[in-house]
Amino acid sequence: MDEEFEVLIIGAGPSGISAAIALARAGVEVVVLERGEYPGAKNVYGGILFTHQLLKLLPDAIDSAPFERAVTRRRFGALGDDREVAMDLKVGHWREKPYNHTMTALRGRFDRWFAEQAEEEGAQVFAGFMASELLVENGRVVGVKVKPGDDEMRAKVVISGEGAQAFLARQVGLMPPKLPQRHMITNIKEVIGLPREKLEDRFLLEGNEGVAMEYFGEPVKGFFGMGFVYTNQESVSIGLGLTVHDLITSKETLNDFLEHFKNLPTIRKLIEGGESLEYAAHMIPEYGYNHLPKMSMPGLLLVGDTAGLINGSVYHEGTNLAMGSGLAAAETIIAAKEAGQDIGSAEALASYKEKLENNFVLKDMKKFRKIPDFFNNKPHILRDYPKHVTQWLEDYFTISETPKDEIERGIINKVKKDIGLFSFAKDMFGVGRSVR
Repeated sequence: MDEEFEVLIIGAGPSGISAAIALARAGVEVVVLERGEYPGAKNVYGGILFTHQLLKLLPDAIDSAPFERAVTRRRFGALGDDREVAMDLKVGHWREKPYNHTMTALRGRFDRWFAEQAEEEGAQVFAGFMASELLVENGRVVGVKVKPGDDEMRAKVVISGEGAQAFLARQVGLMPPKLPQRHMITNIKEVIGLPREKLEDRFLLEGNEGVAMEYFGEPVKGFFGMGFVYTNQESVSIGLGLTVHDLITSKETLNDFLEHFKNLPTIRKLIEGGESLEYAAHMIPEYGYNHLPKMSMPGLLLVGDTAGLINGSVYHEGTNLAMGSGLAAAETIIAAKEAGQDIGSAEALASYKEKLENNFVLKDMKKFRKIPDFFNNKPHILRDYPKHVTQWLEDYFTISETPKDEIERGIINKVKKDIGLFSFAKDMFGVGRSVR
């Protein structure tokens, strides 16, 4: 099928479908190509979906979207074998709409529903088709080759939301040929089924309440990454992520790491007796602001994971940045069309990056721009501190006849031995600087 459209979107994930809804609603002819057999079939992620951008598009989505649970409790912890130190945050009004814009979801269900909303607005969504190559003429992207077959689909603008591997973006030189191993997170997730009553009892939940738990240290054996546990209606999403570089260095498999995490004392009892329902792995591009690719060229815009739009700080945001970028891409094209411009020209697409810089997407990424390089350059912080800090706190709170002054002196001596007072102060200063 050799056809031409106004806008062609690659990928039916949150970024691509957000753009499709906004464009179709504005009367722009838009087609979405999804390589999976249905939207969401190949989209895997931990399980939290941040909704503030979604509600800009679909204000009733809190009630109509197939979410699992509202996250009313967040837990951030460091694990050291059989020890845990954690901050547990539970806020009463997070039980009320819009639930702090934080929901758990299973992408196979959510993405399918989201794509249906785009079709209702007039977008065409075709599943089972892969864009294998960009068509470039005189320095401008004018469409794609599609598999199966070698048909061409031409468009005035192509929006690439193809995902973390970004084959098409690398084809036209918007990013280096090889993905950076230290900034690519390889993520594994298992969905474990538990009866609702048992799940709510173990996680201290009522009604549609949910909890998100994220752990550093022992879950990834001290590498740069984290383990996570998120509650669904009748299942738990459990998994972890670490850099491709660290995975190769470890000489272990992702499954080795996941089984290690699942068998830690803190985690084992939460999932005991559950049934494995789903198992998948994927890549996350945590480039950081300082390593973002070029996001556009004539005829082409990059959105979502394809553009490396991941906030790798403690927030671990991705879906909202993806939707925000999809909306910015749509707004750029709509404005150009309304101004009578050639919507695929360099001039028309120039404002896309500026829109991202002026909203939360790149403002937040810029704020946390130092984090990826800092922790990659100082791997000992995530490798050593969780086990040491949990041990120091265990010593401090262990009840005995030892005088407290003596306990405190013992801990200070351990800090000197384990880390060094100067090194400890230097590391803490560095951590503070990395988030400013």
